[in-house]
Amino acid sequence: MDIAKKIDHTMLKADASADTIKRYCKEAVEHKFASVCVNSCHVPLVSSQLKGSGVMTCCVVGFPLGAMLTSAKAFEASESVKAGAEEVDMVINIGAVKDRNWDFVRDDIKAVVEASKPAIVKVIIETCLLTDEEKVKACELSEEAGAAFVKTSTGFSTGGATVEDIRLMRKTVGDRLQVKASGGIRTPEFARELVEAGADRIGAGNGIVLL
Repeated sequence: MDIAKKIDHTMLKADASADTIKRYCKEAVEHKFASVCVNSCHVPLVSSQLKGSGVMTCCVVGFPLGAMLTSAKAFEASESVKAGAEEVDMVINIGAVKDRNWDFVRDDIKAVVEASKPAIVKVIIETCLLTDEEKVKACELSEEAGAAFVKTSTGFSTGGATVEDIRLMRKTVGDRLQVKASGGIRTPEFARELVEAGADRIGAGNGIVLL
């Protein structure tokens, strides 16, 4: 299994310096990772570092809480894509899921999907805060809104990816959407388990360890 092509080499820490971001880009090119995933302020730097490498520029939007105005998420996504982002990982409005405000949740995702074109959107549903019923509904709404992926976690909440959640998400979206596992993936063995359970992409803070 060539896991390198499934890895989003991820650096989302608040104190990430330009030198750190450049190192992540260099490592991603060297190991032929899928993307480098960063906060949106770093998109111009990452895009310039990865130009022509085949490694994509990915950023997060509405991160890590998902509790921003929809218009703010959409604007961040649009500006990120203009700056060179090819993939946008957005955080769902978790409070709206808890309120069962399904129209709002769908419209929130859809606004980011539309603002991100031609980039694709991965929807972070933050599985550790949801019931199984809510996870299924969040995946269904992501599909209705036109997202390309559903993703387990930000890595900044109370838990990360689990094999059970990946299986549930895969069962819900079938082969219509892709599934990304992220949060707490620190060994090659766990990464392979998640891929075998149905993960198409792995988000990790140290992708090299997973090889």
